[in-house]
Amino acid sequence: MINLTLTQTLKGLREKTFSCTELTQAYLDRIKTTDKKLNAYVTVTEEMALEEAQKRDASADFSQPLAGIPMNLKDVVCTKSIRTTACSKMLKDFVPPYDAEVWERLKGAGCVLLGKTNTDEFTMGSSSEHSCFGATKNPWDLTRVAGGSSGGPAASVMADQATFAIGTDTGGSIRQPASLCGCVGLKVTYGRVPRYGVMSYASSFDTIGPFAKTVEDAALVLRTMAGHSQKDSTTPDVPVPDYSRFLKKDLKGVRIGIPREFFEEGVEQETIDVIRHEIDVLKRLGAEVTEVSLPLTKYAIPTYYLLAKSEASTNMARYDGIKYGHTTDDAKELLEIYMKSRAEGFGDEVKRSIMLGTYALSAGYYDAFYLKAAKVRALIKREYEAVFEQCDALVGPVSPFPAFKVGEKADDPLAMYMADILTIPINLAGVCGLSVPAGFSKEGLPIGMQLIAGQFKEENLFHVGHAYEQATEWHSKRPNNF
Repeated sequence: MINLTLTQTLKGLREKTFSCTELTQAYLDRIKTTDKKLNAYVTVTEEMALEEAQKRDASADFSQPLAGIPMNLKDVVCTKSIRTTACSKMLKDFVPPYDAEVWERLKGAGCVLLGKTNTDEFTMGSSSEHSCFGATKNPWDLTRVAGGSSGGPAASVMADQATFAIGTDTGGSIRQPASLCGCVGLKVTYGRVPRYGVMSYASSFDTIGPFAKTVEDAALVLRTMAGHSQKDSTTPDVPVPDYSRFLKKDLKGVRIGIPREFFEEGVEQETIDVIRHEIDVLKRLGAEVTEVSLPLTKYAIPTYYLLAKSEASTNMARYDGIKYGHTTDDAKELLEIYMKSRAEGFGDEVKRSIMLGTYALSAGYYDAFYLKAAKVRALIKREYEAVFEQCDALVGPVSPFPAFKVGEKADDPLAMYMADILTIPINLAGVCGLSVPAGFSKEGLPIGMQLIAGQFKEENLFHVGHAYEQATEWHSKRPNNF
């Protein structure tokens, strides 16, 4: 049961091949036997999940879009009465009084919550090593990282610990772990899915999307989550199409651009060779492939890290040791409470973000750093808009390299930041991207191919991704470490 795709699982539940309780128990058993090695889950809601599954079976109603499907949420998505920590000591005992909008929608569609999954603290990181619960390991090689910040959700899907999972993507935090773990990961257009109730890293970049076993599964989940919300003013009232209508098997007439800058210095040759080989598959499916140029790509990393860290420093200001979250036991005065609570509660990467962001926003440096970065972001956005007048989608690598060893880049923040060089431009431009499994390195590690489309053009991603998936077998490969 746990090896099935979302589509196959829905069919099995509706045809009563197995019950929702049997399915949920199978996933819970899988978590118990594998997660000591993997460390994907930080909270398992076993009792609640089984209770929900039994209710579903008793009602025999599987008419909802995702009725009876066991899944998990990254531990920054607020869940009423269930601990939500952002994997930070600052919130280690925090229990939200309300549900995030995305979880309300998924619950309304019939999902069963298995638990909350691991992430870099407050989603700040590219390896899931910056978590107060320890690093999530890669299912293909337990000595390597699962990617980040959504390493827990990605690893859980690849290790068959959930049918699908929900993560967040601020600078690559869905696509990069999906690539490193070998599953499908969708970064939606900014504003496509409501962010209400999801803890913020950088508010003008944050997006919410699914990890899934296939492109079709991702399309089904997005259909349920997407759309305008009264609780989130950044969600425009744009119609949500039936994405399943775009799941075609050929690419005749589809214009695909290959960004020259995604295959240059900094990207390992093995990764380039794998993606170039898979682009030939797209050609055989009928796609019209041309090379394009995005010259501002080289400015993406400094632009993003100035803007994102500035927003992070502002968002982290609410955690002051007074209203909620960790409060120090060793302070006598108000200022001392602030300083010691934050020093004890935040990890190194969050502290680094606060310092970088506060510096960029400070008097005398705002114009030189933050304002200049905001102008470059506008130029990058225009550059992508111009390219999408010629192309329906862009194709390139997701990560410059496959999964690296746990601890390998821990003492080199800049090297870690460079891991996002191919994903960050998409967040700066506010467009959508999809990571699909595209092959393996010589060491047997997954390599993902990134598909990119214009704002609110997720259907283009599903069209290209599904056609490619039907022509290859990479998405069906599973690790055998368990």
